[in-house]
Amino acid sequence: MALHFNCCPSELDTEQVLDYLHFCQHQHKTPSASFFKHTVYGLRAVYRLKGLNDKRISLPSIERSKKLPVVLSQSEIKLLLSTPKLLKHRLLLGLLYDCGLRCFELRNIELPDLDFDRKMLHIRQGKGRKDRYVPLGNLLIKGLKTYLQSEHPQKWLFNGYNQKGEFVGLSQHGVYWVVSQARKKSGIQKLITAHTLRHSYATHLLEMGLDIVSLKEVLGHSSIETTMVYLHVSQLGRQLTFSPLDRVYTYCE
Repeated sequence: MALHFNCCPSELDTEQVLDYLHFCQHQHKTPSASFFKHTVYGLRAVYRLKGLNDKRISLPSIERSKKLPVVLSQSEIKLLLSTPKLLKHRLLLGLLYDCGLRCFELRNIELPDLDFDRKMLHIRQGKGRKDRYVPLGNLLIKGLKTYLQSEHPQKWLFNGYNQKGEFVGLSQHGVYWVVSQARKKSGIQKLITAHTLRHSYATHLLEMGLDIVSLKEVLGHSSIETTMVYLHVSQLGRQLTFSPLDRVYTYCE
């Protein structure tokens, strides 16, 4: 914005600011939706620091995306998790799904975070720099014990190496590659990312009877409103929508 107007953004009047935001929102080569969002957040921070509260109020509110997440069925989860040949890759997918982990939370798991006696996984410094515990299932514990005995990982549960050959935790690209390869080999047509397994975890827990407040805690959400989106994709609560076509043909038989 400073380059666009050749001055400090705090010196602009309300009309100039709104014109620029409109330009960012509607130009043909907008970098991304997040570019517009962070422009607004940046302006709010500048105005707050300079005490320009009147200008801060004039900025438009940012509407949240109303897209519903992609969710895999339980049979698709079983297919996806059984596809990789390596136990390490099956465990990686299993942890993403069975513990509802974000990608960076999975990559940051260290060996002391695994508590097999209490059947819990300690997630350190998740989103918002918050710690939390999530349950570890019996199937995962059995697989993890086999993996630890055979692979002997050091420090991190999943180890990797950087471009310099230095020992580090598994990279984000490494996680994405495992998920992508599993999707391709499984034949599942849905668009699957690492976060799709987290969405599926949340939806399946609701369908299996977990209450929304407990789900918020295991997901590590700051607001219950974020968790509420899974009520729109889970099959519970009110009477499920039925197929009128199936009923027409059933009644005609």
